[in-house]
Amino acid sequence: MTQPLSLEIAQLLRELAPHALGAVIRRFHEFAPAEDAVQEALIAAATQWPQAGIPENPRGWLIQVATRRMTDYIRSESARRQRENEMAMEATRTPEASAIESASESDEDDTLVLLFMCCHPALTPSSAIALTLRAVGGLNTAEIASAFLVPEATMAQRISRAKQTIKSSGIPFQMPSLEERAQRLRAVLHALYLIFNEGYTTSAGPQLRRADLSHEAIRLARIVHNLQPGDPEIAGLLALMLLTDARRAARTNADGELIPLERQDRSLWDQQQIAEGVALLSAALPKGSVGPYQLQAAIAAVHDEAARPEVTDWPQILALYELLRRMSDNPMVALNHAIAAAMVHGPGKGLELLDALQKDPRLAHHHRLDAVRAHLLERAGDHQNAVEHYRAAAEKTGSLPERNYLLAQAARLARDGT
Repeated sequence: MTQPLSLEIAQLLRELAPHALGAVIRRFHEFAPAEDAVQEALIAAATQWPQAGIPENPRGWLIQVATRRMTDYIRSESARRQRENEMAMEATRTPEASAIESASESDEDDTLVLLFMCCHPALTPSSAIALTLRAVGGLNTAEIASAFLVPEATMAQRISRAKQTIKSSGIPFQMPSLEERAQRLRAVLHALYLIFNEGYTTSAGPQLRRADLSHEAIRLARIVHNLQPGDPEIAGLLALMLLTDARRAARTNADGELIPLERQDRSLWDQQQIAEGVALLSAALPKGSVGPYQLQAAIAAVHDEAARPEVTDWPQILALYELLRRMSDNPMVALNHAIAAAMVHGPGKGLELLDALQKDPRLAHHHRLDAVRAHLLERAGDHQNAVEHYRAAAEKTGSLPERNYLLAQAARLARDGT
Protein backbone atom coordinates (compact mmCIF):
# COMPACT_ATOMS: atom_id res chain seq x y z
CA MET A 1 0.00 0.00 0.00
CA THR A 2 1.39 3.43 -0.97
CA GLN A 3 2.40 5.61 1.98
CA PRO A 4 1.00 9.16 2.07
CA LEU A 5 3.39 11.83 0.86
CA SER A 6 4.76 13.84 3.78
CA LEU A 7 5.05 17.61 3.64
CA GLU A 8 8.84 17.28 3.92
CA ILE A 9 9.07 15.03 0.84
CA ALA A 10 6.56 17.11 -1.14
CA GLN A 11 8.53 20.31 -0.50
CA LEU A 12 11.85 18.60 -1.25
CA LEU A 13 10.59 17.27 -4.59
CA ARG A 14 9.26 20.68 -5.58
CA GLU A 15 12.59 22.33 -4.70
CA LEU A 16 14.65 19.70 -6.55
CA ALA A 17 12.51 19.53 -9.70
CA PRO A 18 14.05 22.55 -11.52
CA HIS A 19 17.58 21.45 -10.52
CA ALA A 20 16.96 17.98 -11.95
CA LEU A 21 15.38 19.40 -15.10
CA GLY A 22 18.34 21.69 -15.67
CA ALA A 23 20.81 18.82 -15.27
CA VAL A 24 18.90 16.55 -17.67
CA ILE A 25 18.53 19.28 -20.31
CA ARG A 26 22.24 20.03 -20.00
CA ARG A 27 23.01 16.39 -20.77
CA PHE A 28 20.40 15.61 -23.42
CA HIS A 29 19.53 19.01 -24.98
CA GLU A 30 15.82 18.12 -25.31
CA PHE A 31 13.39 20.30 -23.34
CA ALA A 32 9.99 18.61 -23.61
CA PRO A 33 11.21 14.97 -23.24
CA ALA A 34 13.45 16.05 -20.35
CA GLU A 35 10.47 17.60 -18.61
CA ASP A 36 8.50 14.37 -19.07
CA ALA A 37 11.43 12.31 -17.77
CA VAL A 38 11.78 14.46 -14.67
CA GLN A 39 8.04 14.22 -14.04
CA GLU A 40 8.31 10.42 -14.16
CA ALA A 41 11.25 10.56 -11.77
CA LEU A 42 9.22 12.74 -9.39
CA ILE A 43 6.35 10.25 -9.50
CA ALA A 44 8.78 7.41 -8.78
CA ALA A 45 10.21 9.34 -5.83
CA ALA A 46 6.74 10.13 -4.48
CA THR A 47 5.94 6.43 -4.63
CA GLN A 48 9.20 5.03 -3.23
CA TRP A 49 10.57 7.58 -0.76
CA PRO A 50 7.71 7.39 1.79
CA GLN A 51 8.48 3.67 2.21
CA ALA A 52 12.24 3.48 1.58
CA GLY A 53 13.15 6.87 3.02
CA ILE A 54 14.78 9.89 1.38
CA PRO A 55 18.04 8.82 -0.32
CA GLU A 56 21.35 10.26 0.81
CA ASN A 57 21.65 12.22 -2.46
CA PRO A 58 18.03 12.95 -3.48
CA ARG A 59 19.02 15.25 -6.34
CA GLY A 60 21.37 12.63 -7.78
CA TRP A 61 18.62 10.02 -7.38
CA LEU A 62 16.15 12.10 -9.38
CA ILE A 63 18.68 12.87 -12.11
CA GLN A 64 19.67 9.22 -12.38
CA VAL A 65 16.06 8.02 -12.74
CA ALA A 66 15.24 10.81 -15.21
CA THR A 67 18.38 9.94 -17.20
CA ARG A 68 17.19 6.35 -17.52
CA ARG A 69 13.78 7.56 -18.70
CA MET A 70 15.47 9.80 -21.26
CA THR A 71 17.62 6.92 -22.47
CA ASP A 72 14.50 4.79 -22.95
CA TYR A 73 12.90 7.64 -24.88
CA ILE A 74 15.91 8.08 -27.15
CA ARG A 75 16.11 4.35 -27.82
CA SER A 76 12.48 4.38 -28.92
CA GLU A 77 13.17 7.03 -31.54
CA SER A 78 14.37 5.20 -34.63
CA ALA A 79 15.21 8.45 -36.39
CA ARG A 80 17.76 9.28 -33.70
CA ARG A 81 20.03 6.23 -33.93
CA GLN A 82 23.23 8.19 -33.84
CA ARG A 83 22.16 9.99 -30.72
CA GLU A 84 20.96 6.72 -29.28
CA ASN A 85 24.50 5.35 -29.40
CA GLU A 86 25.86 8.39 -27.58
CA MET A 87 23.24 8.22 -24.88
CA ALA A 88 23.58 4.46 -24.52
CA MET A 89 27.22 4.99 -23.57
CA GLU A 90 26.13 7.55 -21.00
CA ALA A 91 23.55 5.15 -19.59
CA THR A 92 26.12 2.39 -19.04
CA ARG A 93 27.80 4.39 -16.29
CA THR A 94 27.33 3.06 -12.76
CA PRO A 95 24.81 4.64 -10.40
CA GLU A 96 27.69 5.60 -8.12
CA ALA A 97 29.39 7.52 -10.93
CA SER A 98 26.15 9.29 -11.81
CA ALA A 99 25.58 10.22 -8.19
CA ILE A 100 29.13 11.57 -7.87
CA GLU A 101 28.69 13.74 -10.97
CA SER A 102 25.26 14.87 -9.81
CA ALA A 103 26.67 15.88 -6.47
CA SER A 104 29.50 17.81 -8.13
CA GLU A 105 27.24 19.75 -10.50
CA SER A 106 26.23 23.20 -9.33
CA ASP A 107 22.63 23.36 -8.15
CA GLU A 108 22.54 27.10 -8.61
CA ASP A 109 24.11 27.06 -12.06
CA ASP A 110 21.71 24.51 -13.53
CA THR A 111 18.63 26.31 -12.24
CA LEU A 112 19.97 29.70 -13.24
CA VAL A 113 20.91 28.48 -16.73
CA LEU A 114 17.45 26.94 -17.06
CA LEU A 115 15.93 30.26 -16.01
CA PHE A 116 17.81 32.22 -18.67
CA MET A 117 17.23 29.55 -21.33
CA CYS A 118 13.47 29.71 -20.81
CA CYS A 119 13.68 33.49 -21.29
CA HIS A 120 15.49 33.27 -24.63
CA PRO A 121 14.62 36.12 -27.07
CA ALA A 122 13.48 33.51 -29.62
CA LEU A 123 10.34 33.32 -27.46
CA THR A 124 7.79 36.06 -27.02
CA PRO A 125 7.98 37.65 -23.56
CA SER A 126 4.69 36.11 -22.45
CA SER A 127 5.71 32.64 -23.69
CA ALA A 128 9.13 32.93 -22.07
CA ILE A 129 7.64 33.85 -18.72
CA ALA A 130 5.01 31.11 -18.94
CA LEU A 131 7.63 28.47 -19.74
CA THR A 132 9.79 29.68 -16.85
CA LEU A 133 6.89 29.41 -14.43
CA ARG A 134 6.39 25.84 -15.61
CA ALA A 135 10.03 24.69 -15.66
CA VAL A 136 11.60 26.70 -12.84
CA GLY A 137 8.58 27.48 -10.67
CA GLY A 138 6.88 24.12 -11.05
CA LEU A 139 3.47 25.74 -11.53
CA ASN A 140 0.78 23.86 -13.39
CA THR A 141 -1.02 25.26 -16.41
CA ALA A 142 -4.04 26.44 -14.43
CA GLU A 143 -1.85 28.37 -11.97
CA ILE A 144 0.09 30.01 -14.79
CA ALA A 145 -3.12 30.94 -16.59
CA SER A 146 -4.37 32.54 -13.38
CA ALA A 147 -1.17 34.59 -13.10
CA PHE A 148 -1.65 35.85 -16.67
CA LEU A 149 -5.43 36.30 -16.32
CA VAL A 150 -6.09 34.16 -19.42
CA PRO A 151 -8.04 30.90 -20.00
CA GLU A 152 -6.22 27.66 -19.17
CA ALA A 153 -6.54 26.36 -22.77
CA THR A 154 -4.86 29.51 -24.08
CA MET A 155 -1.97 29.06 -21.68
CA ALA A 156 -1.58 25.36 -22.56
CA GLN A 157 -1.14 26.29 -26.23
CA ARG A 158 1.33 29.05 -25.34
CA ILE A 159 3.52 26.69 -23.31
CA SER A 160 3.39 24.02 -26.00
CA ARG A 161 4.51 26.51 -28.65
CA ALA A 162 7.31 27.72 -26.40
CA LYS A 163 8.66 24.20 -26.00
CA GLN A 164 8.53 23.67 -29.75
CA THR A 165 10.39 26.93 -30.32
CA ILE A 166 13.10 25.86 -27.88
CA LYS A 167 13.45 22.56 -29.73
CA SER A 168 13.50 23.96 -33.28
CA SER A 169 15.82 26.87 -32.53
CA GLY A 170 18.53 24.72 -30.96
CA ILE A 171 18.92 27.08 -28.01
CA PRO A 172 22.05 25.92 -26.14
CA PHE A 173 21.90 25.05 -22.46
CA GLN A 174 24.59 27.42 -21.23
CA MET A 175 24.90 30.60 -19.25
CA PRO A 176 24.38 33.55 -21.63
CA SER A 177 26.88 36.36 -22.00
CA LEU A 178 26.41 39.68 -20.19
CA GLU A 179 24.89 41.20 -23.32
CA GLU A 180 22.53 38.24 -23.79
CA ARG A 181 21.51 38.36 -20.12
CA ALA A 182 20.57 42.02 -20.56
CA GLN A 183 18.26 41.05 -23.44
CA ARG A 184 16.48 38.45 -21.31
CA LEU A 185 16.52 40.27 -18.00
CA ARG A 186 13.05 41.78 -18.15
CA ALA A 187 11.43 38.39 -18.75
CA VAL A 188 13.60 36.76 -16.06
CA LEU A 189 12.60 39.34 -13.45
CA HIS A 190 8.91 39.11 -14.31
CA ALA A 191 9.03 35.31 -14.07
CA LEU A 192 10.68 35.47 -10.65
CA TYR A 193 8.10 38.07 -9.58
CA LEU A 194 5.24 35.75 -10.56
CA ILE A 195 6.87 32.71 -8.92
CA PHE A 196 7.22 34.70 -5.70
CA ASN A 197 3.61 35.90 -5.86
CA GLU A 198 2.28 32.37 -6.34
CA GLY A 199 4.34 31.26 -3.37
CA TYR A 200 3.30 34.15 -1.16
CA THR A 201 -0.42 33.81 -1.94
CA THR A 202 -1.33 30.62 -3.77
CA SER A 203 -4.02 30.80 -6.42
CA ALA A 204 -5.56 27.49 -5.32
CA GLY A 205 -5.35 24.86 -2.60
CA PRO A 206 -5.70 24.47 1.17
CA GLN A 207 -2.66 26.59 2.12
CA LEU A 208 -2.40 30.35 1.89
CA ARG A 209 1.23 30.21 0.81
CA ARG A 210 3.83 27.85 -0.66
CA ALA A 211 7.06 28.69 1.11
CA ASP A 212 9.16 26.62 -1.30
CA LEU A 213 8.17 28.84 -4.23
CA SER A 214 8.67 32.18 -2.49
CA HIS A 215 11.99 31.06 -1.00
CA GLU A 216 13.22 29.78 -4.37
CA ALA A 217 12.25 33.07 -6.03
CA ILE A 218 14.21 34.99 -3.39
CA ARG A 219 17.20 32.65 -3.78
CA LEU A 220 17.28 33.09 -7.56
CA ALA A 221 16.76 36.85 -7.27
CA ARG A 222 19.80 36.99 -4.99
CA ILE A 223 21.88 35.12 -7.58
CA VAL A 224 20.75 37.41 -10.40
CA HIS A 225 21.50 40.42 -8.19
CA ASN A 226 25.00 39.07 -7.52
CA LEU A 227 25.51 38.70 -11.27
CA GLN A 228 24.53 42.33 -11.89
CA PRO A 229 24.76 44.17 -8.55
CA GLY A 230 24.57 47.59 -10.19
CA ASP A 231 21.13 47.07 -11.79
CA PRO A 232 18.58 49.02 -9.70
CA GLU A 233 15.54 47.04 -10.89
CA ILE A 234 17.09 43.72 -9.87
CA ALA A 235 17.79 45.24 -6.46
CA GLY A 236 14.24 46.59 -6.43
CA LEU A 237 12.73 43.17 -7.11
CA LEU A 238 14.83 41.51 -4.40
CA ALA A 239 13.89 44.30 -1.98
CA LEU A 240 10.21 43.88 -2.84
CA MET A 241 10.37 40.14 -2.15
CA LEU A 242 12.16 40.61 1.17
CA LEU A 243 9.88 43.42 2.36
CA THR A 244 6.78 41.44 1.45
CA ASP A 245 7.98 38.06 2.74
CA ALA A 246 8.93 39.71 6.05
CA ARG A 247 5.23 39.64 7.01
CA ARG A 248 4.72 35.92 6.44
CA ALA A 249 4.64 34.87 10.12
CA ALA A 250 1.79 37.27 10.86
CA ARG A 251 -0.40 36.47 7.83
CA THR A 252 -2.16 33.42 9.34
CA ASN A 253 -3.21 32.28 12.79
CA ALA A 254 -2.54 28.88 14.38
CA ASP A 255 -5.35 27.35 12.30
CA GLY A 256 -3.98 28.68 9.01
CA GLU A 257 -6.70 31.31 8.71
CA LEU A 258 -5.88 34.50 6.80
CA ILE A 259 -5.18 37.67 8.79
CA PRO A 260 -5.41 40.89 6.71
CA LEU A 261 -2.59 43.43 6.84
CA GLU A 262 -4.37 45.90 9.09
CA ARG A 263 -5.00 43.23 11.77
CA GLN A 264 -1.58 41.58 11.79
CA ASP A 265 0.64 41.44 14.87
CA ARG A 266 3.50 43.55 13.54
CA SER A 267 5.86 42.35 16.23
CA LEU A 268 5.98 39.09 14.25
CA TRP A 269 7.32 40.79 11.13
CA ASP A 270 10.92 39.88 10.29
CA GLN A 271 12.86 43.05 11.08
CA GLN A 272 16.09 41.68 9.62
CA GLN A 273 14.45 41.14 6.23
CA ILE A 274 12.84 44.58 6.41
CA ALA A 275 16.21 46.18 7.13
CA GLU A 276 17.85 44.32 4.25
CA GLY A 277 15.04 45.26 1.86
CA VAL A 278 15.14 48.93 2.86
CA ALA A 279 18.93 48.99 2.45
CA LEU A 280 18.71 47.50 -1.05
CA LEU A 281 16.00 49.98 -2.03
CA SER A 282 17.85 52.96 -0.53
CA ALA A 283 20.95 52.08 -2.56
CA ALA A 284 18.96 51.52 -5.79
CA LEU A 285 16.72 54.60 -5.89
CA PRO A 286 19.47 57.25 -6.21
CA LYS A 287 20.85 55.52 -9.31
CA GLY A 288 18.01 56.90 -11.43
CA SER A 289 15.87 54.97 -13.91
CA VAL A 290 13.30 54.07 -11.27
CA GLY A 291 11.25 51.09 -12.47
CA PRO A 292 8.09 49.29 -11.32
CA TYR A 293 9.84 46.88 -8.96
CA GLN A 294 11.52 49.74 -7.11
CA LEU A 295 8.16 51.52 -6.81
CA GLN A 296 6.45 48.41 -5.49
CA ALA A 297 9.30 47.89 -3.05
CA ALA A 298 8.90 51.49 -1.90
CA ILE A 299 5.18 50.86 -1.26
CA ALA A 300 6.02 47.70 0.70
CA ALA A 301 8.60 49.66 2.71
CA VAL A 302 6.03 52.30 3.69
CA HIS A 303 3.74 49.54 5.00
CA ASP A 304 6.57 47.76 6.82
CA GLU A 305 7.88 50.89 8.50
CA ALA A 306 4.46 51.79 9.98
CA ALA A 307 4.44 50.66 13.62
CA ARG A 308 0.62 50.64 13.61
CA PRO A 309 -1.95 50.52 10.77
CA GLU A 310 -3.34 53.96 11.62
CA VAL A 311 0.04 55.67 11.10
CA THR A 312 0.54 54.23 7.61
CA ASP A 313 1.46 57.03 5.19
CA TRP A 314 -1.36 56.43 2.72
CA PRO A 315 -0.82 59.71 0.79
CA GLN A 316 2.72 58.56 -0.01
CA ILE A 317 1.45 55.11 -1.02
CA LEU A 318 -1.17 56.72 -3.28
CA ALA A 319 1.49 58.92 -4.91
CA LEU A 320 3.65 55.86 -5.56
CA TYR A 321 0.72 54.00 -7.10
CA GLU A 322 0.05 57.02 -9.34
CA LEU A 323 3.60 56.70 -10.68
CA LEU A 324 3.29 52.94 -11.00
CA ARG A 325 0.06 53.19 -13.00
CA ARG A 326 1.82 55.39 -15.56
CA MET A 327 4.38 52.61 -16.09
CA SER A 328 2.12 49.58 -16.02
CA ASP A 329 -1.18 48.45 -17.51
CA ASN A 330 -1.47 45.77 -14.83
CA PRO A 331 -5.08 45.64 -13.53
CA MET A 332 -3.84 44.52 -10.10
CA VAL A 333 -1.94 47.78 -9.83
CA ALA A 334 -5.16 49.61 -10.66
CA LEU A 335 -7.01 47.66 -7.94
CA ASN A 336 -4.39 48.54 -5.34
CA HIS A 337 -4.46 52.14 -6.51
CA ALA A 338 -8.21 52.20 -5.87
CA ILE A 339 -7.64 50.94 -2.31
CA ALA A 340 -5.01 53.63 -1.68
CA ALA A 341 -7.31 56.31 -3.10
CA ALA A 342 -10.09 55.11 -0.79
CA MET A 343 -7.78 55.34 2.23
CA VAL A 344 -6.88 58.94 1.34
CA HIS A 345 -10.08 60.33 -0.17
CA GLY A 346 -12.74 57.99 1.19
CA PRO A 347 -14.42 54.78 -0.06
CA GLY A 348 -16.53 56.63 -2.61
CA LYS A 349 -13.44 57.58 -4.59
CA GLY A 350 -12.19 54.01 -4.51
CA LEU A 351 -15.54 52.66 -5.72
CA GLU A 352 -15.54 55.20 -8.53
CA LEU A 353 -12.15 53.92 -9.70
CA LEU A 354 -13.37 50.32 -9.49
CA ASP A 355 -16.27 51.14 -11.83
CA ALA A 356 -13.74 52.00 -14.52
CA LEU A 357 -12.17 48.53 -14.10
CA GLN A 358 -15.46 46.63 -14.26
CA LYS A 359 -15.26 46.11 -18.02
CA ASP A 360 -11.62 44.98 -18.07
CA PRO A 361 -11.83 41.39 -19.42
CA ARG A 362 -8.71 40.41 -17.45
CA LEU A 363 -10.65 40.95 -14.23
CA ALA A 364 -14.01 39.56 -15.31
CA HIS A 365 -13.61 36.31 -13.37
CA HIS A 366 -11.02 37.34 -10.80
CA HIS A 367 -12.06 37.28 -7.17
CA ARG A 368 -10.01 40.32 -6.14
CA LEU A 369 -12.27 42.78 -7.97
CA ASP A 370 -15.28 41.60 -5.94
CA ALA A 371 -13.21 41.37 -2.76
CA VAL A 372 -11.95 44.95 -3.04
CA ARG A 373 -15.42 46.21 -3.93
CA ALA A 374 -16.86 44.41 -0.90
CA HIS A 375 -14.22 45.94 1.38
CA LEU A 376 -14.92 49.46 0.10
CA LEU A 377 -18.69 48.99 0.27
CA GLU A 378 -18.30 47.90 3.89
CA ARG A 379 -16.26 51.03 4.63
CA ALA A 380 -18.99 53.09 2.95
CA GLY A 381 -21.64 51.52 5.20
CA ASP A 382 -23.41 49.57 2.42
CA HIS A 383 -23.30 46.24 4.21
CA GLN A 384 -25.97 44.50 2.14
CA ASN A 385 -24.09 44.92 -1.13
CA ALA A 386 -20.80 44.24 0.64
CA VAL A 387 -22.13 40.82 1.71
CA GLU A 388 -23.08 40.00 -1.89
CA HIS A 389 -19.62 40.89 -3.20
CA TYR A 390 -17.80 39.05 -0.41
CA ARG A 391 -19.79 35.95 -1.35
CA ALA A 392 -19.16 36.48 -5.06
CA ALA A 393 -15.43 36.78 -4.40
CA ALA A 394 -15.48 33.60 -2.31
CA GLU A 395 -17.05 31.67 -5.20
CA LYS A 396 -14.32 32.79 -7.62
CA THR A 397 -11.18 32.10 -5.62
CA GLY A 398 -9.49 28.70 -5.62
CA SER A 399 -7.64 29.41 -2.37
CA LEU A 400 -9.35 27.79 0.59
CA PRO A 401 -7.98 30.26 3.21
CA GLU A 402 -9.06 33.21 1.08
CA ARG A 403 -12.49 31.67 0.51
CA ASN A 404 -12.95 31.01 4.22
CA TYR A 405 -11.91 34.57 5.07
CA LEU A 406 -14.29 36.11 2.51
CA LEU A 407 -17.20 33.97 3.67
CA ALA A 408 -16.43 34.88 7.27
CA GLN A 409 -16.59 38.59 6.38
CA ALA A 410 -19.92 38.06 4.64
CA ALA A 411 -21.29 36.12 7.61
CA ARG A 412 -20.10 38.80 10.06
CA LEU A 413 -21.80 41.61 8.15
CA ALA A 414 -24.98 39.59 7.61
CA ARG A 415 -25.10 38.77 11.33
CA ASP A 416 -24.47 42.37 12.37
CA GLY A 417 -27.19 43.56 10.03
CA THR A 418 -29.90 41.39 11.57
